[in-house]
Amino acid sequence: MTATTSSRVPAPPSGHPALRRIVAIDADTFAAEHWGAEPLLTRARDLPLPFDDLFSEAAVDELISTRGLRTPFLRMAKEGSTLNDRAFTRGGGTGAAIADQSSDDLVLRQFADGATLVLQGLHRTWGPVVEFAQQLAADLGHPTQVNAYVTPPQNTGFSDHYDVHDVFVLQVSGTKRWRIRRPVLDSPLRHQPWTDRRAAVEEAAREVPMIETTLEPGDCLYLPRGYLHSATALGGVSTHLTVGVHSWTRHHLADEMLKAALARAAQDPAVRASLPLGTPLADPAARAADVEIVRAAIQRAVAELDATDLSAALSATLRGAQRAAPLGPLAQHALAQDLDEQTALRMRPHLEADLTLHEGYAVLTSRAGTLRFEPGEVDRVRAFLDEGGATASLLGVGLARRLVIAGIAVPA
Repeated sequence: MTATTSSRVPAPPSGHPALRRIVAIDADTFAAEHWGAEPLLTRARDLPLPFDDLFSEAAVDELISTRGLRTPFLRMAKEGSTLNDRAFTRGGGTGAAIADQSSDDLVLRQFADGATLVLQGLHRTWGPVVEFAQQLAADLGHPTQVNAYVTPPQNTGFSDHYDVHDVFVLQVSGTKRWRIRRPVLDSPLRHQPWTDRRAAVEEAAREVPMIETTLEPGDCLYLPRGYLHSATALGGVSTHLTVGVHSWTRHHLADEMLKAALARAAQDPAVRASLPLGTPLADPAARAADVEIVRAAIQRAVAELDATDLSAALSATLRGAQRAAPLGPLAQHALAQDLDEQTALRMRPHLEADLTLHEGYAVLTSRAGTLRFEPGEVDRVRAFLDEGGATASLLGVGLARRLVIAGIAVPA
């Protein structure tokens, strides 16, 4: 028998530290007045720090020239269109059977010719951005991704379009002129891209912008999904980070509810029954009675479901949307080898872990995988989760070592 979830990793520290870096209003006001609804422009003078500790032009050069960056982590665009990968990549040379590594000289030529450089997935490739993106996701309760856009002077990387996720634009260096217009489709979902409404977008782009402003270094612009936007670099090279926030929506709930309802409806023998031999499947009149049987079964199943029935599936979706905080495999292995009773450990951040009690054992499920515990270990594991850390002596050296090897515990 499985019990309800009995323990979770403590929530991140209160205060929304990442969100406070990019908006000057308090989190409650942002949630009530702007989240998913209205743009918000915040100037550098009202924020605690600029953004050059997160990213810089030197970081761009390092990623392009010495990190072996590959597509799709690297793109280039010009006059509203994405360049072919071969225009800015080359093979890796002897010993590296890779055909699409960034070519610093080709990137330079394209950039000098007016192409915008797009560094995608910085939440996976650049340490300061990884940490910031994970903390912002914890603050917002929604997954994040981060791209950098580096635009030559007087150039527009992409023409007017909308995104299917919310964005925070963090101006790192240079200046960029932004034009914002109202949505042609409110709150578009992932499968409703702007290209499906190209004519409406092009027509709306001829209207007077609701916001036209220049972002200076340290400024932040929040745009809910669906708002049309385009941007042009002004007097010099412009570098900005775009933090994409992939909002959980009621559509996600609907999707999981329908999956659960179908699974429940499958318990009904009438739903599992075969259709008659020679049945004309596409004939509406012939299938009317069968459709009503299925409709009634699904309606009953939906009516019987509640939020608890969806929690396991939603927890799995949440865990799959982000990664836990990075750890060094070799350093972690050394920690496990050298562990003694005085070793202080803490929970690895952003694990999204649940401890579930079963008959005779317990299972910890997290972004690091699953780990099983015997009854005598459960109280120590629960205390570790609730407190967020412990010494190896409190856990027991053997249990502590297992948590370290599993990627659950890291050095305090």
